[in-house]
Amino acid sequence: MKRHIKLLAVLVLAAVTALVSMTGCSGGGGSDIAALDEEAPDFRLETTDGRELSLSDFKGKPVLLNFWATYCGPCRYEMPLLQQVHVDPVWTARGLVILAVNLGESSATASGFMDENSYSFTVMLDATGEVGARYNTRYIPTTYFIDKDGIIRNVKIGAFQSRAQIDQMLLDLVEE
Repeated sequence: MKRHIKLLAVLVLAAVTALVSMTGCSGGGGSDIAALDEEAPDFRLETTDGRELSLSDFKGKPVLLNFWATYCGPCRYEMPLLQQVHVDPVWTARGLVILAVNLGESSATASGFMDENSYSFTVMLDATGEVGARYNTRYIPTTYFIDKDGIIRNVKIGAFQSRAQIDQMLLDLVEE
């Protein structure tokens, strides 16, 4: 009987560990995600190359807004998939913008990671976590799909498992 209890405990622990690794790393505060079908909160942040950009700068274009950090394994896992979408001529022709908001890390850390992996999409720096908090980002990675009118149409908490998963969510976004 004790052997069955130990086995059950090991299985429960393994299931919880798998769930946490698939969902993402713990992030900032907040109790709920930003509301679907509502306007995305505007923000202004510095990029790793020293420019200042606002979400509103991209009004009229669909935006994939991804919250991440270099220390987050699931974030690192999905980065090559985001890069594939970023350079895909189909999405480029549709005006898709990918904004990756790095939470709490220095410009050197974020840009070093991007350079090391040859990722070319825009990284914005949320050093204080203020923007992440405005979006109620509790776990990273978290990705918001914002339509050309600035409305949040979908949210993905946790890492994308495939390029096809991202493409499907983007198709839903641009076909609204």
